[in-house]
Order: sequence, then C-alpha cells, then structure tokens
Amino acid sequence: MKILVSVFNNLYTDQRVEKFCKTLHENAYQIEVIGNNWGGNPEMKRPYPFSRISLQSKKLRFAYLEFQWKLFLVLLKKADRNTILHANDLDALLPNYLVSKIKGIPLVWDSHEIFTEMPTVTNRWVQHVWRLLENALIRKIKYFITANDSYANWFESTYKIKRPIVIRNFPQKSDPPKNFVENHPKIILYQGTINYSRGIDKMIEAMQFIENSEFHIAGRGPFLEEYQQLTKKLNLENKVKFLGNLHPDDLRKITEKADVGLSIEENKGLSYYYSLPNKISDYIQARVPVVVSKFPEMQKIVENYHVGEFITSHEPKHLAEKVKIVLEKGRSSYLPQLEIASQELCWENEAPKILELYERVASAQAIQIYKK
Repeated sequence: MKILVSVFNNLYTDQRVEKFCKTLHENAYQIEVIGNNWGGNPEMKRPYPFSRISLQSKKLRFAYLEFQWKLFLVLLKKADRNTILHANDLDALLPNYLVSKIKGIPLVWDSHEIFTEMPTVTNRWVQHVWRLLENALIRKIKYFITANDSYANWFESTYKIKRPIVIRNFPQKSDPPKNFVENHPKIILYQGTINYSRGIDKMIEAMQFIENSEFHIAGRGPFLEEYQQLTKKLNLENKVKFLGNLHPDDLRKITEKADVGLSIEENKGLSYYYSLPNKISDYIQARVPVVVSKFPEMQKIVENYHVGEFITSHEPKHLAEKVKIVLEKGRSSYLPQLEIASQELCWENEAPKILELYERVASAQAIQIYKK
C-alpha cells in the first residue's frame, strides 16, 4: 500500500512525522511525505520521497488557506485506490478528508496536540473556525491517533467518540553517553520553539539566582529577539546562550552534554496543560534529569521514574530553587532511574501500535478493493 503523509511544516525538524514514516518504510510500505516551505526550505535526506508545497502567503492565516487548497489538488492527483492518507494535525485534515471521500480510500488522522486549545489560537476568532472544522469532521474519522493519554481522554469526553489510539512521541532507544563529563559551569538546557508560554523568559530571569551555570537555548521562534533583548537588559549575556536551530543529530549531541533539561510550559491552554513534550523523553534518552511543569503527563513521568523535579509556579526564584536541587544532586545520582526510564519511554515500544493499525487499515482497504 502507498501512504501519503501530509503535514503543515517544512519537515526538517518534525521528529514525530519522521519516526512514523521511517517505521512504515522499514516495514515495506510505500511512503511519500508532503509538507510545505513555511519556515524555510532546508536541505534534507530521507529514504523515501518527500516534497514541499510552495506557499506564497506571508501571513499564517492565509498560508493555512493556501495550503488547504494546494494540498487538496496534490492529494487528488497522487492518490489512487491503493493509497492510505495520513493527515497530521487539524491544519491538514480537511483536504485529506475530502480526497478520502472522493477516492473512497482510508484516512488516518494523527492529532499531535489539541490544536483548538493551543495558546496561539485560544481566545481569538480563529479558535471558533478551527473548532467548527474539528466538530464537523471528528466523528467521521475512523482511524484516529493522538500523542498521549490526556489528549485521548479529552477528545473522547469532549466529542463523545471512541477513544483515539495513543502513540506517544518518544525517541528511539539509544545507548547512554560513554563519558559523563562534569561541566564547569553547569549546563541548563531548553530545546524547542522559542515562543511565549514556554517558560523561557522566566528561566532567563531565574539565571540571576543560579551561580556557576549557563542556560543554553536550542531552537528558534517568534520570540527569539525579545528574549535576546531580555538577556541583554538583565546583563546575562555571559550566562544565557542562544544556540540557534539545530539538526536533530546535532541537537542530540548538545543534549547529551547537559546537566538538566527543561520543559516548563505555562498553562495557557489545555493543549499545553495536557501535553507531554517530546523534549522530556529526548532528555531522558540522553540520561539527563529534568525540571518540568506540574502538568498531568509531565508530573506522571517525574513521579513514576524519579528523574527530576517539577515546578508549581513560574516565579523565577522558585524555578531557580528547583533547578538548583537537580544540579546539586548531580546528574550521576539520577542515572539508575534515567536508565530504567530510557528503556521504557522509547519509540521501540510505540512502533508496534503503528504497524498493528496500518495492517488493519490496509487489510480493510484490500477487502473493499476485492469487493469492487
């Protein structure tokens, strides 16, 4: 079976999509991925075909509309009766749904988050538009995946639907770094998008209360310049380092050197509150202890595996105290717990769910083709 995977991004750093596609490709599915050039058109290599739809729009709301129409045309051209469509998130769902109906082919929807409860759309008129779309389509989706238990519970209770299949966004299992070097100064790491509600600005302020440490920020985003200005205003240029956007392979090397990893999102919407950011499991695979927000999925990881601390507020002094607890205990003291967590919170334990689902979808489609 051919699988057409589509997503609204440029594919370069989307590790969830890459892991899904690699798993299916390695199990004899014919994969093709369709993204777009929003955020750039970086070179990349994949063992399967991929393309990017060229968007001319300069504003995101118009880019969404342009992508919907162009993706619809691309899917309509590429899909045949031996195709399975795989839509990632709500912003790729409508064209996939329409083509699935026109062609009479199956559709798998993977909701990485609760799109309608993201901070970028909450309390804005666009939230109403996306909710109307989600409400109109969600009960018509037969094969529905999401990224953690809290998301699955929310979709099930909100829309009174069958509970989605949970496939968590964990990295592939990796061996522990061979040599743990004591850092002087210590390295506090944030990796991901530089945006508001991620707690980055609060951590920059907290660096005023943490000695012999540097805060390394790996990523890019719309608040990069603002946070650089905040760093300068607080005279913290020697303690806060902006590393830029890194290829996943380079990011892993950076992560392995950290003394503590942060995932300190603020409660600015249910999608964040119920999230289990992939950076947490990236830290764990690198055997790096964590400091996280006291949100259900994050708290569960810390309490079940004892791999760090969680914060109860974003007040900079409180945040600094929690980070200092982890730094003072030292990374080596967390290694036994991190090792256990790394063996369980890995892609190898999630991939079988994908293969079981796609075997079921492909078999159902084969029966439909035979009947016709």
